[in-house]
Amino acid sequence: MSGASDSQLIDLTVVAPAHNEQDNVEQLVRQVGSALSPTGLRFEMVIVDDGSTDQTPARIREAMGASPWLRCIRMTRTPEGRGGGQSAAFHAGFRAARGALVASLDADLQNDPADIPAMLELMRERDADMVQGDRSRARRDGLVRRVGSRVGRLFRRMILGDSIRDTGCSLRVMRREIALRLPLELKGAHRFIPVTARQMGYDVVEMPVHHRPRAAGTTKYGMGILQRAIPGLVDCFGVRWMGKRRRPVDCEEIA
Repeated sequence: MSGASDSQLIDLTVVAPAHNEQDNVEQLVRQVGSALSPTGLRFEMVIVDDGSTDQTPARIREAMGASPWLRCIRMTRTPEGRGGGQSAAFHAGFRAARGALVASLDADLQNDPADIPAMLELMRERDADMVQGDRSRARRDGLVRRVGSRVGRLFRRMILGDSIRDTGCSLRVMRREIALRLPLELKGAHRFIPVTARQMGYDVVEMPVHHRPRAAGTTKYGMGILQRAIPGLVDCFGVRWMGKRRRPVDCEEIA
């Protein structure tokens, strides 16, 4: 069985935020189906329409007709003409997910859904709670971007003790409980998903994954190096502040 509508039978939900990705949606859905159908997993996919102003919603509806395991969530309070951002879109998508496991990826086809089965296998082998993708060996970035990434990793390690190599990679697989606990209603929080999971006591492992150049559309969530660096540095201190004040909330009823 390659897909499921019964929430109690779904093994995996794949979540992908999409803002003006009309030329990528159909192929994205096809690639997810091709990657997961042979696994025998009962899966679904949730595409989060993040304030698209092109034909993205129509293309998703068309794809839903041929793929009964495909669902669409539409963000309703986005800024006019723009999306609310990846953090908010992931927040909505994760809460709509019905799978015991949740995978995430970008809708621009730069992440390869074919990596997901290997990530699931590594998760089982290592008995991990999350597998985080690492595109660093597959990317062909220019010198400025490579230097910026190294500086960013240095600051995250110094401030947060974060050893994750590619925290900006959206391709990951995690237990559903992690997805629901992440504070993604906060802008930019998606860049700290792995370290936040570790702060909450979950075991996160990394795996090299493929990276593909964007073939259609334009970057929606990206900014320049300096524009990312300053807010990112401030966010590091915010994540550290939250991590130091987070407390376990596990409990049990006494009969």
